[in-house]
Amino acid sequence: MAEHTLNAPVPGVRAQRDDRARAAREAAGHETVTPGDIAVGVIIGRTSEFFDFFTYGIASVIVFPQVFFPFVDAFTGTMYSFAIFALAFIFRPLGTTLFMHIQKLWGRGVKLTAALFLLGTATAGIAFLPSYETSGAHAILLLAIFRCIQGIAYGGSWDGLPSLLALNAPAKKRGWYSMMGQLAAPLGFLVAGALFLYLHTRLEPQDFLTWAWRFPFYVAFAINVVGLFARLRLVLANEYTQMLEDRELKPIGTVQMARTQGYNLFIGAFASLSSYALFHLVTIFPLSWIAIHHSQAIPDVLIIELIGAVIGLAFMFLSGMIADRIGRRSTLGLGAVLTAAFALVSPWLLGGGTMSQDAFILIGFALLGFSYGQSSGTATANFLPSCRYTGAALTTDLAWLIGAAFAPLVALGVSTRFGLAGISLYLLSGAACTLLALRINRRVRHSGRAAA
Repeated sequence: MAEHTLNAPVPGVRAQRDDRARAAREAAGHETVTPGDIAVGVIIGRTSEFFDFFTYGIASVIVFPQVFFPFVDAFTGTMYSFAIFALAFIFRPLGTTLFMHIQKLWGRGVKLTAALFLLGTATAGIAFLPSYETSGAHAILLLAIFRCIQGIAYGGSWDGLPSLLALNAPAKKRGWYSMMGQLAAPLGFLVAGALFLYLHTRLEPQDFLTWAWRFPFYVAFAINVVGLFARLRLVLANEYTQMLEDRELKPIGTVQMARTQGYNLFIGAFASLSSYALFHLVTIFPLSWIAIHHSQAIPDVLIIELIGAVIGLAFMFLSGMIADRIGRRSTLGLGAVLTAAFALVSPWLLGGGTMSQDAFILIGFALLGFSYGQSSGTATANFLPSCRYTGAALTTDLAWLIGAAFAPLVALGVSTRFGLAGISLYLLSGAACTLLALRINRRVRHSGRAAA
């Protein structure tokens, strides 16, 4: 499959083409757009998505088992909740396919507006759901439907700006600018976690479970509106449109992608699998494990996780600096090795006392920041230029589906039945897949250069 890389421009030719395109825009009177401008838009836009993401994730642990599954014990209720949590990732590729078609028919502005409106409506709709005590199984069915709609909207919200950011970054700063778009994950967690922490500590448990938990879902709609306008300002501007066209960042059919670039899709997905496997095992799973075993109070865990999110931010910046020194793929490989080492001590940390559990969370967030910071588009350079827009979206969808969708469900189920060693196996498998995919990717790229 090395032939898929042969038509990709080599770095020197690509740089010359970029300079000519930039000069042409300036000669035509178009404003020159800097990577910093794109980075700001990416961070604001994606933070709104991750706020929705973590609002649902945190509620899956501290709210939904009691509100929608009160007829079973805490462990079983959380397992049911995590099963519904996974639905969004299953439906995400469908959303990408559907909204790519919408963009081809009506343009990226219509696509982005429809996707974020759908996401905000589904998230806010969860706030209006009745409890199981009120509506029985219908409440669970509605929760599952809204979660599926969220997944479709997540897939449809791809705007190509992260790819545009990476492609327009200075040659020696690509690791740094690629990291910028990933900052939205810890920022979204900080806002969502802080809001739940405030509500959980300020209100009586009965009030929290009756009505207060719904408030973050209301807020999500307002944040989505802000994120929508921030992104529309970019994707509809003439200079951005020209840059997207210069880079051939346009949608193509999913069937065509799978037929012509399927090999590269899976390389890209598995290359970042280590960070995606780690994602929910340090954000959502520890909260569920500690809540079920009552080893710490929920507010105490949320506080540690908020501190962890700040540490994750710091390590994302570190990953950008290191990637510009040793390369993005080497940095991602280093993150996989460190994750494997963390996997070996995870059972003792999470199974220990308060300090050990806190160490698991804080170290996990540091590793997540380091590895996730370089997980975006590390292997998408293999795609033909005309396939990169859709390829980046589908690669991300597959990485979420394979690495993260079932992580809380599998980790909680396996750990409860067989012990916390199950976490080690899950993380080790993710690290192994990343290292193997990076090695295969290296051979593919070298074959392409040699043939060229």
